[in-house]
Amino acid sequence: MAVREVLLYPNPVLKQVAAPVQSAELDAVARDLLDTMRSFERCVGLAAPQIGELVRLVAVNVRGHPKAETSNDLLVLANPAVVEVQGNEVAREGCLSIPDLTANVRRATRITVEHSRGSVECMGFEARCVLHEIDHLDGVLFLDRVESLVDDVFRRQVYSTGASPRAAESGSSPRSIDSPGARTG
Repeated sequence: MAVREVLLYPNPVLKQVAAPVQSAELDAVARDLLDTMRSFERCVGLAAPQIGELVRLVAVNVRGHPKAETSNDLLVLANPAVVEVQGNEVAREGCLSIPDLTANVRRATRITVEHSRGSVECMGFEARCVLHEIDHLDGVLFLDRVESLVDDVFRRQVYSTGASPRAAESGSSPRSIDSPGARTG
């Protein structure tokens, strides 16, 4: 098991465009990506740049999440490209790389994504998560997508462990929690 450190903003790697993942590195990076994603409770997605790998690889799994009306189960998408979008909706997003904030972000509600092994259609919450992770491959963070930094960005108040990720890293005391939330990469 290779759980990797998740890079935190303002790490410059998070704002870079990732290169296509090559078959020689695909399995190793995918394994680390999945191990790291699974090490975070309630994490529904993670992108390779978040673990310091500047390649086009994402993992998403919304199965069992209360916001997910549909799910393709575990998706590991190499070199994904969104080829069709429909609808739009504003909803709250969070990110492991920006652990102290959430924001209202407008995203498509139905997408088709082509990747190295074919294509997949995602709807609702799963589409939102896939789009969020693909954004990481282009150096785009969810804060780049908000309409108003004043009205649409919020300090995260919920941590399922009772402490913020930064507090846990620094040894600070835990913060209070008052509402649940999922975290994408």
